[in-house]
Amino acid sequence: MAARESVEVAVEGFRATSPRETALLNLLASFVVSFGAVRASTHTIRSRGKFGPFRDLTVGRSHVHHFVPGIVIAFLAGGVSIASRKEELDQWLALPFGMGVALTLDESALLLQLEDVYWTEQGVLSVQITLSAISLLGALALSRRLLRRGEERVLASGLATGD
Repeated sequence: MAARESVEVAVEGFRATSPRETALLNLLASFVVSFGAVRASTHTIRSRGKFGPFRDLTVGRSHVHHFVPGIVIAFLAGGVSIASRKEELDQWLALPFGMGVALTLDESALLLQLEDVYWTEQGVLSVQITLSAISLLGALALSRRLLRRGEERVLASGLATGD
């Protein structure tokens, strides 16, 4: 009973939230879930050689790192968002965008050092950068909500006093 009510409250809250806040929440959620999933899958691929349909991808003698599809996914989602100019669509495009950014930032140490340091001590930089991005996105989501509530109250009190 309590679990069902909690889900109903969350769904209703999601529906009642502005599209911009929903987009930010979706971005944060897909970013966090994708980061966790990619870390777990890369660990499994490293230890077992594959994870479900996923395995190390090579083209010729070059290993294709997951930042490559991450950049493509984020670029496409962001491009569609800009081209469409539909705020209602942005909340759904935030999901693949967050996933693409997570795939990219998870390999940020490789991008910064130009060598594959994913499982080394230097590779911790990717985790630190990604966790910092999660913190910033969370703070942004909370700040947006706080400012919206403050704006509603200030505007409501301004109307009441005739200012």
